[in-house]
Parts: sequence; structure tokens; C-alpha cells
Amino acid sequence: MSEIKTAKDVLELIKQEKVEFVDLRFMDFPGLWQHCTYPASEVDEDVFEKGKGFDGSSIRGWQVINESDMLIKPVPESAFIDPFMKHKTLIMICNICDPITGEDYTRDPRHVAQKAVNYIKSLGIADQIFFGPEPEFFVFDDIRFDQNAHEGYYHIDSVEGKWNTGRVEDPNLGYKIRHKEGYFPVPPMDTLMDLRSEMAINLGKVGIDVELHHHEVASGGQCEIGTKFSPLVQMADNLLKFKYIVKNTARQSNKTVTFMPKPLFSDNGSGMHCHFSLWKDGKNLFAGDGYAGLSEDALYAIGGILKHAPAVLGFTNPTTNSYKRLVPGFEAPVNLAYSSRNRSAAVRIPMYSTSPKAKRIEFRCPDPSCNPYLAFAAIAMAAVDGIQNKIHPGDPLDKNIYDLPAEEAAQVSKTPGSLRAALNALASDHAFLTKGDVFTQDVVDTWIDYKMENEVQALDLRPHPWEFALYYDI
Repeated sequence: MSEIKTAKDVLELIKQEKVEFVDLRFMDFPGLWQHCTYPASEVDEDVFEKGKGFDGSSIRGWQVINESDMLIKPVPESAFIDPFMKHKTLIMICNICDPITGEDYTRDPRHVAQKAVNYIKSLGIADQIFFGPEPEFFVFDDIRFDQNAHEGYYHIDSVEGKWNTGRVEDPNLGYKIRHKEGYFPVPPMDTLMDLRSEMAINLGKVGIDVELHHHEVASGGQCEIGTKFSPLVQMADNLLKFKYIVKNTARQSNKTVTFMPKPLFSDNGSGMHCHFSLWKDGKNLFAGDGYAGLSEDALYAIGGILKHAPAVLGFTNPTTNSYKRLVPGFEAPVNLAYSSRNRSAAVRIPMYSTSPKAKRIEFRCPDPSCNPYLAFAAIAMAAVDGIQNKIHPGDPLDKNIYDLPAEEAAQVSKTPGSLRAALNALASDHAFLTKGDVFTQDVVDTWIDYKMENEVQALDLRPHPWEFALYYDI
């Protein structure tokens, strides 16, 4: 079958592959994939034009009950065969529309990403926006957690976790990865090589090109699978496919995957460094003869990202757990500065290749808990604001931040220390996002309100286990 581009191509694929079910998927507001499944016989060309109805009031952060009806319209070129389902299933990613006006729904995250791309193109600044995220994740063997009126706990387990060196395993074979020493050890220390290879094969089946995979720094199953960069909206689509493939491949091996940024105390968290570049007429706009081979526009883009970073983190690091990774003093990218080599800087310029085509900036703050449509759109809008307003980032931070005198270190701005602080920054700095009506004021306000009420304040209300260790004997 040739490349899928039209509704007719999809229907031909359904016939050719003897597809039994069609699964229509879309992203909810906070960032989880949702789906509804139809017998293949229920899908015809009208579905692509008119869509399928669903209850928008049951989706987090969306419609009120008296305006609940919404439409999902599948995107033909997003079609792929599910590698996991017993009955052959075709998956398509969808856009969300209003059933009365037919217009795209402003709170649909994918629509926000599409608007960001169209707005940037309309400015004449760039005609391609490329992203290459690096989502890290943990593979665990067991996870239990609960919180109620009289108890709160979590329990994580991994066969390769350092904490299991003394466990009776009949036999315990050792080879447990020490804390912060999980980067690149070969098997038998790395117990997950075959599983990652299986994940890579399954990713290839759904059209995602894998460039490498390896164990990451933390004990207890931290991994990374690197994939090829793509245009902004397609890359956000691919990240959802990536999470789906990785989680379900692990489940087939009776393991569980989490993209939660900081599940383990005293070990590294999972980030999602985002490689980013702007192109026009086939030319990389970030390649030049300035610092680290960057163009003036690239420096301005960095300036925009650093200026708006506290607000951008409201989308790129959108969980209370995100800020347990972004803690000063632990090599996390908390310094709002840029550098060609310094990995504690928020923006790094990778120096692996000198090719102008490979020149890009790497925003290191984001983590894989984000809604990629909103996160990538926010990064791109901040960068473009920097270019429009010629926001220079100042001098690079090429020194070891931990060796700086206290007075000099204090001059380096830091990332917000909590989700509350990031959301407050977003509340006071979002004009760069609402340009071109990319992020509507309603989207910004609804995001802040939802996160504050359902996550920040919800956590504030609950006692933490460590508080008992600190205060019970008072």
C-alpha cells in the first residue's frame, strides 16, 4: 500500500488488510489519549467529512453538560495498524469540531498546535518547524499506590533496582544497578535491552523511525529510545504513538512503564529534552557563524525561550511531580541560560555534528508528562517572539555552575520551583501565546484553573508520608 493521504486510501487499506475495527483517537486537555472503536463497516467517506459524535462534557477540561455534543473527524494520513489488538484494528488520530458551527474546537490541543504552525508560517519567518524530543521513562515490575483518609503510600519495584540487592529471589543473581550508574552498562546489568529492542520494532511498525535505544542513568529501569525528528504536529502525534507502543510492549512482558518525571527518590528523574529548529525554503535558519555555529535568529529564539521559560514550563512541565526533578544542585537544567556543553543550562546547543543541517537548539527543561501539542506550540511561540523582538540571550554560561562564586551564581535566573509558581508565571506572561489566536485566552485560563484546582490544590490538601517522619513526635 502506498502512502496514506486521503479517505479513499484509508478505505482501501481497511479492505486490503481485512481490518475488523477502526479506533478513533484524540488528546484530552491535560494530555491523555482517548479513543472510541467502531466496526470497520461503520466507517465510510462521510465519517471523514461529517465526523462521529461523542460527549465532550465527559472529557477533562472540555465542554459543560448543556453543550456536551462534539464531533471527532479522523485525519487520513495518521492511519496505522495497531500491533497489539487481537482483532485487526486501524487507528486514526482525530481533530475535534463543533457539531453546529463545524469549526475546530479551540480547546482541542491538536488544533492549538496546528494554529501555531500556521501562524508562524503566516509571519514569513519559517515554513517548517522541526521537533525532536527525547522522552525518558521507567520500566517497573510492580507499582502499588493509594491515598485515603487514614493512609497514603506508594511502592515501586524493579528486578534491577539497587534496593533489591538483599532480597530473597531464589536465586538473587545480583547485577543490580547502583543509583545514578545506569547510563550505558551492558547486560546482565541492563536487563531491558531485549524489551527496548521489541519496543523499537513495534515503533517501526507504526511508522516511527528509531535511531538508538539505551538504559538511562537511574537504577530501577530507566530507559530512553531515540527517534527521528519530525514537523511539529506530526511529532506530537508521534509522541502519543510512542507512549502507546512503549506502554503496551511492556505490558506484553508483564512490566509497566511510567513517563512520570520523578518516581524515585534520590535518583535521576525522567526529562524530555526537546531539539528544535526553524527552516525556510529548505534552509536551516538556526545555522550560522555565531556562537556554537548559530545564526542571529537562533540566538534570538533562545532569548525568547529563556525570557518566557517560567510561563512555558506551565505547559512543558505541567505536573506537581515535574518540579521534584527540576531541583538546583542535582545536574537538572534549572539555570535559565544557554551553553554549547553545559547540561545544567536550560538551553544547550548540541555539538555532535558540525553540519549546518544538524544545527538546532535543545530546550532541556521539558518532561514527558506534558501534552505535546501544547508544549511544542508554547516553545515555538516563545522562540518566534524572541525572533520578532530581537531578544538577545546575553552571554552563554560555559562555566561549571557549581563552581561559580555564590554572588555570580545568584545572577543566573532559575526555573520555577513548583507547578504553582509556573502557573502563576503563565498567568502573568502569556501575550506571546495568544498572538494570532494560537492559544486563546480561554485555553490559557482553563489550563491554569484546571491545574490549580485538580492538581496543585488537591496535593496541598493531602498529608505527605515524610511529614510524619518530620512532625509526628511534635
